[in-house]
Amino acid sequence: MPSSSKLGTIPVRLNPNRHTALNTVDFIPERNILMPSSKGYAAQSAESPLVPHAFSRRDPGATELTIDILFCGVCHSDLHMARNEWGNAPYPFVPGHEIVGRVSAVGHAVTKFKAGDIAAVGVIIDSCRHCLPCGRGEEHFCAEGATLTYAAKDRVDGSMTMGGYSNNYVVDERFAHTVPANLDLAAVAPLLCAGITTYSPLRHWGAGPGKKVGIVGLGGLGHMALKFAHSFGAHVVQFTTNARKREDAIKLGADEVVVSTDPTQMNAHKASFDFILDCVSAPHKLDDYLPLLKQDSTLALVGLPPEPPSFAPFNLIGGRKSIAGSMIGGMPETQAMLDYCGEHNIVSEVEVIPIQQINVAFERMLKQDVKYRFVIDMSSLA
Repeated sequence: MPSSSKLGTIPVRLNPNRHTALNTVDFIPERNILMPSSKGYAAQSAESPLVPHAFSRRDPGATELTIDILFCGVCHSDLHMARNEWGNAPYPFVPGHEIVGRVSAVGHAVTKFKAGDIAAVGVIIDSCRHCLPCGRGEEHFCAEGATLTYAAKDRVDGSMTMGGYSNNYVVDERFAHTVPANLDLAAVAPLLCAGITTYSPLRHWGAGPGKKVGIVGLGGLGHMALKFAHSFGAHVVQFTTNARKREDAIKLGADEVVVSTDPTQMNAHKASFDFILDCVSAPHKLDDYLPLLKQDSTLALVGLPPEPPSFAPFNLIGGRKSIAGSMIGGMPETQAMLDYCGEHNIVSEVEVIPIQQINVAFERMLKQDVKYRFVIDMSSLA
């Protein structure tokens, strides 16, 4: 980035006519700082492939940093949104919310980062910052709605947020994370979604020593859930529809592997689980797993199938069982997850691709033809 864009050397003043929680700034006219042009890959419609796309990001504010993106993970949500499978995609649409990059400029009030540092950005990049969830560090549950990394209205200027399949990003330091120096950066990227999405519920429902934990699905989410549950000390059972994944599951930390289409294998685990984490994004039957829970135990959903799940109420009421949901984590928990990964050398299993292969990667992801997360090397965008 040109030296003229380094905000740390440029005085700025807050705009008193705007809500200070938004950290917006007016730049001194004679020394105005402009973001360089941005470029990435975007979907232009639900039916079109991702193609090169040039766009503009807003200028960074006093507590914000500019990140030159190094790697961006490919999440199934990116595909759902690009193809408008949830019905709310704006176009042009730049996906990507598993971002790792190098800080190229900081606002004068930034304290957590300096130019040259590595920073990571996940699923959300802003929130109201004053509601009860935000006050608890659970910004993802913001009562007014968190601002997503892509396809959301920016709280500062009302523009549409564009994701990390691009060369740069602007974000407030509250929503950026430090990265342990010992971790491979490409393999860190998926931790910002797949990692925290599985870490958070396993922590919340107490996965650990003395607990029997089931992981449904061995994909982008499931393989991270397996790694975390094993690291936390739980007895971990991996459920899969593909017997050929048994060897991989054992290597990743499974104590047992159950082929979920085999009734004999499933019945052997009846009423024995303290917690089951369902990581599957394809349609499947919850009734296959509810009988496996102990009394007062929980099956939590983190996958997002295109069709609503269904279940027989009798499979719940007989043991006072629960079906729950979970999503990512707040900023403190996300940083705690990254720090834990640094301490225990945990990262995602990735296949690194150039951005030019993203449409092929989408199709392979639909076929589960990846072990276990695609990550884009954004240097290929140059």
